[in-house]
Amino acid sequence: MTRTRLRLAALTATALAATLALAACSAAAPASTPTPTPTASASTASGELTVFAAASLSKAFDQITAEFEAENPKVHVTPITYDGSSTLATQIIEGAPVDVFASADQKNMDKVAQAGLAGPAPVFTTNVLQIAVAPGNPRKVKDLTSLADPGLKVVLCAPAVPCGNAAKTLLDAAGATVTPVSEEQNVSAVLAKVKAGEADAGLVYTTDVKAAGPAVTGVAIAGAEKAVNKYPITVLKASKNPEAAAAFQAFVLSDKGRRILTGLGFGGE
Repeated sequence: MTRTRLRLAALTATALAATLALAACSAAAPASTPTPTPTASASTASGELTVFAAASLSKAFDQITAEFEAENPKVHVTPITYDGSSTLATQIIEGAPVDVFASADQKNMDKVAQAGLAGPAPVFTTNVLQIAVAPGNPRKVKDLTSLADPGLKVVLCAPAVPCGNAAKTLLDAAGATVTPVSEEQNVSAVLAKVKAGEADAGLVYTTDVKAAGPAVTGVAIAGAEKAVNKYPITVLKASKNPEAAAAFQAFVLSDKGRRILTGLGFGGE
């Protein structure tokens, strides 16, 4: 055998040995596995949460609170204060300790923002007005002009309240001059008077009529979309529990929150 052939044989043997060694190492090493994708951690929010919300949100926010607490068991939402947005805004500006504020209009949210108290306040839902009358509509109320009948007892929200401002817009557009027997500080009070028979008709939100069930009959208002109420929600800058407040705001804005709201007759943002 020539020297050249001997050298080739030696190189071949060396390469074969190296290949076998690499194969042995591969067999001994365990198969690599993909790095697991991090999953979203559960909310770390805890403690008490104070919420102020427009009266028209009472049923929706009661349901939202129940689901929110189920997902955030360490957070306790104290009984929500429901009232007219103007009343709530005034209380916040005067120093009421609040974590979250949900208004039935932008005007009252702006008051809180101008006082330097509100954080970002995205709109999360909308609402329009309807005429609430006694079951079966015994007074035959047909539209807004019907409310101008001096023999009809009509109750409205006060002008400073979102439902009152919207009512004025629609009544003015319809050319209807109405003298209410009372002006209430929130829409729930208007509905209560109609349900109790203390008023023949009242302007409330479509969601209030739906929630009242057979206790009242609703009369749709042509052109109600001319006075759409937009609902913003904010975490107050002075919140004592900003983490839980932000989690609550996020829940209201989430698909779950929207599902509850639309199921009760609220509109999209």
